[in-house]
Amino acid sequence: MFTTARSLRTAVSRTGHYGGIPRSMIARNMNSKVNGPVVGIDLGTTNSCVAVMEGKTARVIENSEGARTTPSVVAFTKHGERLVSLPAKRQAVVNSANTVFAFKRLIGRSFNDAEVQQDKKHWPFKVTPLPDGRPVVEVENGGKKQRFSAEELSSMVLVKMRETEEQFLNKKVNHAVVTVPAYFNDAQRQATKDAGQIAGLDVLRVINEPTAAALAYGLDRMDNAVIAVYDLGGGTFDISILEMQKGVFEVKSTNGDTHLGGEDFDIVLVEHILKEFKKESGIDLSGDPMAIQRIREAAEKAKIELSSTTQTEINLPFIAGGEG
Repeated sequence: MFTTARSLRTAVSRTGHYGGIPRSMIARNMNSKVNGPVVGIDLGTTNSCVAVMEGKTARVIENSEGARTTPSVVAFTKHGERLVSLPAKRQAVVNSANTVFAFKRLIGRSFNDAEVQQDKKHWPFKVTPLPDGRPVVEVENGGKKQRFSAEELSSMVLVKMRETEEQFLNKKVNHAVVTVPAYFNDAQRQATKDAGQIAGLDVLRVINEPTAAALAYGLDRMDNAVIAVYDLGGGTFDISILEMQKGVFEVKSTNGDTHLGGEDFDIVLVEHILKEFKKESGIDLSGDPMAIQRIREAAEKAKIELSSTTQTEINLPFIAGGEG
C-alpha cells in the first residue's frame, strides 16, 4: 500500500482537455461551400470529445457508453477484433502489448526523435521505424502482425467521434474542425489533418487548444483585453498570450512543451511505486507487463483522485503473482 502526497494535486488537477468547445469553431456553416454539419473535435492524448452547435450553444455529445469523453485508446485482439475507446481500455491489463494509447505523441514525429525514444521505454506496445523514418506501432491482430502509424490510429478515434455525432444528428458528418496543441509544428498539424482524411472527414481547420479554450469560456466577448491561457493536457503543456480587440483574437505569443502532460505524471507515479515495492519486498516488477499495466491504471486513478482529495492510497493485492 502506498500513499501519494498531495503535492502533485496542483499539477494533475488540470490534466486532460479543456472544459468546453468554442462556439465559433463548430458553427454549422463556416462558409458557403460547406454542405451539412461541421463538428468540433478535441483529439486528445488521453481522451477525445466531439461537439456540435445547438443554436448559439455548443453541446458536447455523449458516446455509446454514455460518456462525454472517449479514451484515445485502440486495441487489437487475438480474434482479429479492433476495439476503440472504453472497451479497449478495459482489456488493457490482459492485452497490454496490443493496446495502444498516447499515440498522439508519435504524430508528425520521426522515430529517432528523443521524445519518441524516451516514450518507447514506458510503453508496453512495440514501436518500430518505417524506411522513411516515421514511427509505427507493431501489434498482433488475429494472430497476424500489423503496423499502424499514429495517423491511422488517430483516425480510428476520429471515426468513433464521427459515429457518435452521426448517431446524435441522425445524418452524415463529413466536415470537422480539430484542435491541436499550440506548439505543434507544421508536420504535426498536417499529420492531424491526414488522420481526419483517413477517417473520412474534411478537416476545415486546425485550431490551437488554448485559443479554443478562451473562446469556450466566452472570453471573446471581452474588449481590449490581454489574456494568458494555460493548457495542461494528457501529453502537452502550452501557454498562449491572446489580445482581444473588438471581438477579434490575435495570438501575440505561444510557447509550451509538446511532451509534458498527464501521461508523464503517470510515468513518475509508476516508477515511484515500482521502486518502493522493490525496496519493501525485494521483488522487481519492471519486467511483468500485466503488473505494470495494473500499476499504470492505479496511478492514473490516484492522480485523478488527488484533484479533489488531500491524499490517496494505491492498494494492489497479489501484484507479484506467484513470486511471493
